[in-house]
Amino acid sequence: MNTIFNIKKEADFQAACLETFLYQYENVEVYRKFVDYLKIDPLKVKQVKDLPFLPIEMFKNHQVLDVNSTTENYFQSSGTTQIQTRSKHYIADFNLYEESIYRSFEKFIGKPEDYIFLGLLPNYSENPHSSLIYMVDFLMKKSGKPENGYFLYNHQELFQLLQKLGKENKKVILFGVSFALLDFLYSDDDFPTLQLQDLTVIETGGMKGRKEEMTKDELLKILQKGFGTDKIYSEYSMTELLSQAYSLGNNEYSCPKWMRILIRNTEDPFSFMEEGKTGAINIIDLANRHSCSFIATQDLGKIINNKFQVLGRIDHSDIRGCSLLVS
Repeated sequence: MNTIFNIKKEADFQAACLETFLYQYENVEVYRKFVDYLKIDPLKVKQVKDLPFLPIEMFKNHQVLDVNSTTENYFQSSGTTQIQTRSKHYIADFNLYEESIYRSFEKFIGKPEDYIFLGLLPNYSENPHSSLIYMVDFLMKKSGKPENGYFLYNHQELFQLLQKLGKENKKVILFGVSFALLDFLYSDDDFPTLQLQDLTVIETGGMKGRKEEMTKDELLKILQKGFGTDKIYSEYSMTELLSQAYSLGNNEYSCPKWMRILIRNTEDPFSFMEEGKTGAINIIDLANRHSCSFIATQDLGKIINNKFQVLGRIDHSDIRGCSLLVS
């Protein structure tokens, strides 16, 4: 068992962060050069707040991988154009990713074995370099239910299956990017309103550049009404991470013990915002053992009651992520 999954106390997390930082400084060339450029003495980094966070853009033009790992396997972000540079996250240990997936899902949702998994997503063979599709595919394999499947291009079949499973009182998880969930609800098929109390919908983001922008609260209300269930959840991750945060409502996300969100000042990237104040999201993901665990993203958010909200993107940052999977 990887020690990051044994974290219980704050002292455990701090120690794991500092050990990971020194390991990655020594073994991940891109990160070492970044730290040296900032003129930071790694031996003087004694607290989480002092850690240097690598700009997420580095994954676009550099191989962020420790020298002890050799792999040709990677996840790749979606892009808006054929010429856009897309992030690549090289994966040295899929077992680590899978354990992170399983433990987070079990903590926030339940045991995968108890659910049927349906996806308003492309299938794995269409997107073998998508971290999201890999995650859903892994959960389907753990579930082992014969009804599991992908239905991005077949709304009628999905509707009929949801109706059937609802009558059988089966526990169902429907994963989907936001625009695909809306497309299903408001397609030309004009389905009657679903009323499926045992259905849990997990939206994974993905409105940017595809439909008229709406707030997360507006999206959740539309999905609740359309699917006839209060269980409209959200998942937050990205190509450059191997961990997921989940929201069980109210656009408030919780992290597993080995993941943490800090909110940096957009005017001063080396200082952090107090609770309730909006800034840019920095992520610690200790499952990223073989790449970089300390990432400065281009997402905006804030911390509220030990949870975090995602509020959008920093102006002028690239359109990226789940919404482009099916373009």
